[in-house]
Amino acid sequence: MAQSSGKSSPSGRWDEECGGGRGGEDICGPFDIPPKNAPVECLRRWRVYKCLIGDTCPSYFTLALCFDSWKSLFWRNFTITKVVQNVQTKNKNTTSTKLFCLAKMQGHLGIGEGISSAMSLIGVLVYLLQFHELGTKKIRLPQCKRLPKCHFSLCFSYYNNYLNNCFLDCVQQAALVLNASRRFRYTLDLRKEEEKEQVRRKIRAHAQVIRAAFLFKEAGEREKPGIPGVTRLPAIGFGIGQEDLTKITREHDFSALQGYGGVKGLSSLLKTNLEKGISGDEAELLRRRNYFGSNTYPRKKGRSFWVFLWEAWQDLTLIILMIAAALSLVLGIKTEGIKEGWYDGGSIAFAVIIVILVTAVSDYRQSLQFQNLNEEKWNIHLEVIRGGRRVEVSIFDLVVGDIVLLKIGDLVPAEGIFISGHSLAIDESSMTGESKVVHKDQKAPFLMAGCKVADGYGNMLVSAVGINTEWGLLMASISEDNGEETPLQVRLNGLATFIGIVGLTVAVVVLVVLLVRYFTGHTKNPDGSAQFIKGQTSAKAAVNGAIKILTVAVTIVVVAVPEGLPLAVTLTLAYSMRKMMADKALASVRRLSACETMGSATTICSDKTGTLTLNQMTVVEAYIGGKKIDPPDNVRLISSSVSSLLYEGIAQNTTGGVFKPESGALELSGSPTEKAILHWGVKLGMEFDYAKSKSSIIYVFPFNSEKKRGGVAVHLSGSEVHVHWKGAAEIVLASCIGWLDIDGAMQPMTADKVNEFKKYIEDMASASLRCIAFAYRHFNLENIPNGEQRNDWLLPEDDLILLAIVGMKDPCRPGVKEAVDLCTHAGVKVRMVTGDNLRTAKAIALECGILEDAVAPEPILIEGRTFRAKTTAEREEIAEKITVMGRSSPNDKLLLVQALRRRGHVVAVTGDGTNDAPALHEADIGLAMGIQGTEVAKESSDIIILDDDFASVVKVVRWGRSVYANIQKFIQFQLTVNVAALVINVVAAFSSGEVPLNTVQLLWVNLIMDTLGALALATEPPTDHLMDRSPVGRREPLITNIMWRNLMVQALYQITILLVLNFGGRSILHLKNDTRAHADKVKNTFIFNTFVLCQIFNELNARKPDEINVFSGVARNHLFMGIVGVTALLQVLIIEFLGKFASTVRLNWKLWLVSVAIGITSWPLAIIGKLLPVPRTPLAEYFRRCSSGRRQEDDGTTQESSTAHPL
Repeated sequence: MAQSSGKSSPSGRWDEECGGGRGGEDICGPFDIPPKNAPVECLRRWRVYKCLIGDTCPSYFTLALCFDSWKSLFWRNFTITKVVQNVQTKNKNTTSTKLFCLAKMQGHLGIGEGISSAMSLIGVLVYLLQFHELGTKKIRLPQCKRLPKCHFSLCFSYYNNYLNNCFLDCVQQAALVLNASRRFRYTLDLRKEEEKEQVRRKIRAHAQVIRAAFLFKEAGEREKPGIPGVTRLPAIGFGIGQEDLTKITREHDFSALQGYGGVKGLSSLLKTNLEKGISGDEAELLRRRNYFGSNTYPRKKGRSFWVFLWEAWQDLTLIILMIAAALSLVLGIKTEGIKEGWYDGGSIAFAVIIVILVTAVSDYRQSLQFQNLNEEKWNIHLEVIRGGRRVEVSIFDLVVGDIVLLKIGDLVPAEGIFISGHSLAIDESSMTGESKVVHKDQKAPFLMAGCKVADGYGNMLVSAVGINTEWGLLMASISEDNGEETPLQVRLNGLATFIGIVGLTVAVVVLVVLLVRYFTGHTKNPDGSAQFIKGQTSAKAAVNGAIKILTVAVTIVVVAVPEGLPLAVTLTLAYSMRKMMADKALASVRRLSACETMGSATTICSDKTGTLTLNQMTVVEAYIGGKKIDPPDNVRLISSSVSSLLYEGIAQNTTGGVFKPESGALELSGSPTEKAILHWGVKLGMEFDYAKSKSSIIYVFPFNSEKKRGGVAVHLSGSEVHVHWKGAAEIVLASCIGWLDIDGAMQPMTADKVNEFKKYIEDMASASLRCIAFAYRHFNLENIPNGEQRNDWLLPEDDLILLAIVGMKDPCRPGVKEAVDLCTHAGVKVRMVTGDNLRTAKAIALECGILEDAVAPEPILIEGRTFRAKTTAEREEIAEKITVMGRSSPNDKLLLVQALRRRGHVVAVTGDGTNDAPALHEADIGLAMGIQGTEVAKESSDIIILDDDFASVVKVVRWGRSVYANIQKFIQFQLTVNVAALVINVVAAFSSGEVPLNTVQLLWVNLIMDTLGALALATEPPTDHLMDRSPVGRREPLITNIMWRNLMVQALYQITILLVLNFGGRSILHLKNDTRAHADKVKNTFIFNTFVLCQIFNELNARKPDEINVFSGVARNHLFMGIVGVTALLQVLIIEFLGKFASTVRLNWKLWLVSVAIGITSWPLAIIGKLLPVPRTPLAEYFRRCSSGRRQEDDGTTQESSTAHPL
């Protein structure tokens, strides 16, 4: 920058600017180079400014000296646009240097000061400039300069609104979608995924922009230099304020945390007991929410009704109709006067408005339904410690100061600080973009909301919730996309496009024929005179006639285009989802496509525990000291040395807990298996808290579904260390070199003793018991690594000493056998894939009806390791034969799913663990368990089963088939109307030059056919008849041979009746004595009325395409009955009272009876049609074979010709 020229007395101006000279106006900007004689404080200003736009950063000391001068500069006339212009002209490589400089200045001088506010704002602007490619135009910053001190709030508000709008525009243009649709399984779009990930990274950066904007806003709202304002709120009842607490967590400021005394000091400031948590009473929770905020964030509002109304208005055919209506209205009023001339144009316009309104209302209602359903999946439940006990709360009820229990697969619900835990590893990729798993401990204690627990377990002190977290800021700035297109919708869009092309072709032909007939004088008036006579007909009359012809052609397009097909899918999916949730079958549908795909499922790979069984574990058998303990809690048969080791292993090697209230029964927490073991230990005489206090945990190996066991190393006293293992009985037994007898003496593990223990395990497994073994070993404290090396330490798992083997009973769920039988009857194969012993799995499978033969050979019964060891081809060959897989790992389940899908199966998989995520994602339909399922499993699934019951899985299959069946019903109904309406109008146009159904009447038919028909047929509940069918194949045509038969029978009947009435209606209806004009009106009204009634009665036929009794269950479908009743009532009103509007006349009761009789005849005709046999081969496949056969014959003929006549 150069010094300004043409200005007098620069030193005086600088003296005035810096507060030390004569009065006068400030005409020298603060960013001009100061003269050599400028005051020292002005030179300091210049240094700070150079830091902002340059490549260097001054020292903390220099900044502190500059602070006072900088404040006055900022509040008086800070010209931010000049800074930004300079930033734009700098080399991009200096961006990180400037941002680092800003961060250092902000951290050194404090958030609450003016300079920090300036830094924050400049940080915002630099970030926006850095990521301006997200927008479609350059960011132009407004100027806010030379404002008096008292107007700072106005300046800030101006900037704040601008920044918010700018950022939201960027986000909308980025089109970030959280609930992205699952694409077709056979389509791979890596480029799209890469683009989405790039946008995610930019959005994460913009979260930092928002944070800076919030800091700027907070600084502006606090006390300003020389301005009386709002003072900083005191920490009411707490030793730390929300702002300071949020700053520590957001910036991961470890030194600040230590300054408060670490997590213990912070918990005391937050009035939280690290052992017992907060009290949890309503008053306490309300006080914390009021001060620290709630764990919610502002959601973006969904699209308003007016948006849907505008979108419905954008239909090109409707726009053409409105233009035609306007022209017709103008010409009609001009030629016939306003009293009679508005009917034609006004009627068309009114009918179009009704269609638009009905479409908009329908779309808006479905949007609200899906919005409500989507909110359900964010209502995650988690465990916290309140009042000394573990309680389950909603994520929205979490408050600052809560102690949250985290375990593998959980979502970190808020930002917090690590208290204690073992092997806690966090996947922070959702926030940082880096896939590296980060281990958390006392040295790295900060946990970010929105991340997932990849391994281990631990406790966390909540320090920030809701909008005060980066995850909350991010979620508040993005919206979910409910516009997911399912595979069925894509197929229907293709069908609708094809039908629309056919309808457009027909409309063009009709338009050309009618125009030619009209202008050649072949179109007659009711009195027999020509409508157009060259040289005699006025231009207005000719244009009006052409407009009427155009409106008829456009209306044919409106009727022909089946826009109700995609609407029917949306309606039936929304209806099915709502009903399934009301039926307690589903908690959340994460992928719309899963609802329809579930109807095509050919096999279900189900877990055992909790899905086929109740997941209510109880220890019913126990072997301790080589002998059976009967009852299993008879502690008198066990020596004190053995029992103390058992207490130690049970209490320390668990993720559960025991809470002893002052009055009442003990409260157990943890997984069902953990609770069963803890309950058994308590009945043996274990004091949980006392047993844990006798030793301290050194290292934990969390339970691993691959190794089927978990271990812990505990330090007793001196150098004595015990390593305890617990897990699958035969696996733990294989690592044992000895066992403790009943008196506590160690005995060697001989071959005979091994066989004896294996016999115990096999006997318990055959009784469908889950077998768990306990073992331990001694270890020397000196051999255990210290510090960070301990994280890589492998817990010793050999040379163990067996303590006990227990068998836990988990009874089958009531009704599961009937559900399995129903699946088998419906052509869906149920397979059990479990981590339990193969004998246990076999016993449960026999009990559930999955397995029929108790002596089934391999591969019907197979172990995971055997299946895993085979080649890909061998796995694919035996996959279809597998019924029960025991001792399977999550990878074995994934391999089975892949093999089945390669064999052409549509596979549904149930899962609840984190390691089930790959199989859930790979399957066509992933079903996660709502009760026992981890958040990782739920996120990888398509559907969440609310009650973890296999019977609910079968309900999902029924509803999935219902979705597909309802769509087929609607297609059959709509195509019948399309074919009949098109054929009637085309034939009439070619023969007489007029169409019996005018524009308004066709629009009414379109309304019945599309919106009302979709509402009626898409909401049919599932019936048991659906489970008598085989699963729908992946490539099965939408229109089956049965549908073609029903469609053709009804369409031919309607076409025949209506064409006969069109050409011979005057004589058939005895109208020869009436005038020609009145007779034609009565005839056309009768045709219109009969056509509509045929559709009403045919709607009942469409309910049951392959059943004789179409009335079965119709009374229970109140919506269907209501729509049919309303349609019939409106038809009566149109005929009897809206003649001017619809160009109809009133019909006498005889003609009404005839119309009803013609409509009712469609019922017996449908019964006769259903008796006609249809071939199994789809028509499309038949034509394809004929075409390929003809091509082969032509090729053969060509080859023969070439052989006979060589060149």
